[in-house]
Amino acid sequence: MPKRIRKKAVRKKRRKSDYYDYNLLACIILLVCFGLVMLYSTSSYEAEMKFGDDMFYFGKQAAISAGAVLLAVIFSRIDYHWLMPLAGVAYVTSLILMILVKTPLGVEAYGARRWLQIPGLPQFQPSEIAKIAVIIFLPYVVVRMGKYAQTGRAAVTLLVLGGIQALVTLVFTDNLSTAIIIGGIAMGMVFMVYPKKKPFIIGGGVTGLLVIAGLTYLTYFVDSSENFRIRRILAWLRPEENLSEGGYQVLQSLYAIGSGGIFGKGLGNSAQKLGTIPEAQNDMIFSIICEELGIFGAVLVLLLFGYMLYRLFFIAQNACDLYGSMIAIGIMTHIALQVILNICVASNLIPTTGITLPFISYGGTSVLFLMMEMALALSVSRKIRFQQDEGEEEDQEN
Repeated sequence: MPKRIRKKAVRKKRRKSDYYDYNLLACIILLVCFGLVMLYSTSSYEAEMKFGDDMFYFGKQAAISAGAVLLAVIFSRIDYHWLMPLAGVAYVTSLILMILVKTPLGVEAYGARRWLQIPGLPQFQPSEIAKIAVIIFLPYVVVRMGKYAQTGRAAVTLLVLGGIQALVTLVFTDNLSTAIIIGGIAMGMVFMVYPKKKPFIIGGGVTGLLVIAGLTYLTYFVDSSENFRIRRILAWLRPEENLSEGGYQVLQSLYAIGSGGIFGKGLGNSAQKLGTIPEAQNDMIFSIICEELGIFGAVLVLLLFGYMLYRLFFIAQNACDLYGSMIAIGIMTHIALQVILNICVASNLIPTTGITLPFISYGGTSVLFLMMEMALALSVSRKIRFQQDEGEEEDQEN
């Protein structure tokens, strides 16, 4: 082949390079390791008092986390497109499982009936499955809609489908916080698909006014004994006057955050974890982080989560198709909402909700399903292709 023609062929040839987001994987591992350290520091005293083993919570969480990370890496090698035919089945199955919570298969713990015990399977929360079901089903609906996905009717359809999951979660598992997250995931996906942003601004403003009006009404005109959620709201507004209704835990959390200072009291030196904050290893672990590691530790946690969200956004932006992009958006919205809500509860910016801090709070079910989402995100990242020129030389005519 003549040299001039060969140069043209090399210049036209393109190469596709496989990609795997090792940055996201490293961030996941860092958060899990940091979470295990803080979990041991937070729970060792309570574990020793209750079970005679200071590593009781840590041992269970470490085993589940190690297995979940390994499974996430393995399943991330599977093409996420195989979920498309199963998306509708997952959506319906999650609804059925949550309805079963009201049957004898449901299990009550910590004063709430939210768990399911199916013979032959470990106990789990079906509401966690509902989050994943929404994340894989709504993108499938968007893909099936095609060019009509940007219409107002399509936006309403997606919101209704997400709203059904949220409503069933609230009614059958009595889990308002998870229902809010599921609704938020649906809203985040619609926000990314629907081109007009004005309805979201108007809706946000109206919602804010309704919340203010509702809080005013609850504060001055409603008997706090009518509903436990009302008591939680009143404990949030006036914690000093409602110590027995949750105000005590909130105040102790604020004391822990305030006493940490810039660099904290030192790892393991928290005073509030010594029985003062009940179940501190669950939804209040952020306050112990602030007490032991100070503002420095809190900022470090926020930076790790911020970097995780950045990697998820990067995957969504560069995904090879709309389905993968929407899945990454759903996962990013879920993580962002859960982190924001947990930190707001710990700092008393919103009423207590029982939402855990992802990858850090104690809870095997939560870690397992979060890792399933991370496996999906990593699987989407594997389909990213970067086009690279193999010949950049200018053709020079002799």
